[in-house]
Amino acid sequence: MNRTSRFAATLVVALMLAAVPLAGCTSASPVAEEPAPVAAAEDVAAAFPVTVTDDAGREVTIDSEPMRIVSLAPSNTEIVAALGLLDRLVGVTSFDDYPPEVEGLPVIGDFAGPNLEAVAAAEPDLVLATTGVQADVIGQLEDLGATVIAVDPVDLDGLFASIEMVGAATGASEAALALTTSMRDDLAAVTEAIGDAEPVTCFLEIAQDPLFTAGTGTLLDDLITAAGGANVVTEPGWVAYSLEQLVVDDPEVYLATLGSMSNPADLASRPGYSELAAVASGRVHVLEDNLVSRPGPRVVEGVRLIAEALHPEAF
Repeated sequence: MNRTSRFAATLVVALMLAAVPLAGCTSASPVAEEPAPVAAAEDVAAAFPVTVTDDAGREVTIDSEPMRIVSLAPSNTEIVAALGLLDRLVGVTSFDDYPPEVEGLPVIGDFAGPNLEAVAAAEPDLVLATTGVQADVIGQLEDLGATVIAVDPVDLDGLFASIEMVGAATGASEAALALTTSMRDDLAAVTEAIGDAEPVTCFLEIAQDPLFTAGTGTLLDDLITAAGGANVVTEPGWVAYSLEQLVVDDPEVYLATLGSMSNPADLASRPGYSELAAVASGRVHVLEDNLVSRPGPRVVEGVRLIAEALHPEAF
């Protein structure tokens, strides 16, 4: 019995002992694998097993090249797709919507609550998780025999490292290096366009009721810096902000993500917001949430959008 089959069987036993109904928990039929293409000598030298250090600081060994991958986060799905491994995905979350080809893939639950039974039914060789709300899930899956790596970068350099880690874990190191090199080149083009312009102060709304923003030590804060901005928020992490503090900070540009937690269309009509210089001057810019909030390959597009809002004269 291989590792993934043991994982599925162990989960079924665990669920039975917990008296959890097993309806819908079916084992996938064995998939006949195509013979691997002949590899160059240097590729053979980098054969599995491979050990990586994930973003939770855990050393994880992947015994053989994973052909069945489950992704527990939209950003992880985008990384796998960008590495040319979309055909290996056998499970994604209900939030995964890019690239469009993921629409037909099996859904194993949502981001905050992946279904362990569905994950087991997919018989994965590798599960790509994140941290935070999924911290407990990682432990549960490992207890059941799954190979899990956590992908959760907090800045751009961490993102490049995470992509290359996923590349190493999936046998796609060359594709990962090519991807991060391309991303770095795109970021360098933004930096060159901005030149020596002074950083522009800004605020980024990620939720409006209550008002929440991103502070230091977050990927969003690093994107702002890379785009030639100066975040007025100096507190670390995800920060609840008051209108009174916002008026004191008075950023030159007001950025807001458009999503389920924020709709900046009504910004000018919100009580007290007309006092902000950014609102008075019309420097309110809406960002596509998925381009700035998902730590994946498309964040470089997000950096450019922020830079265009902060330094329109440069683009």
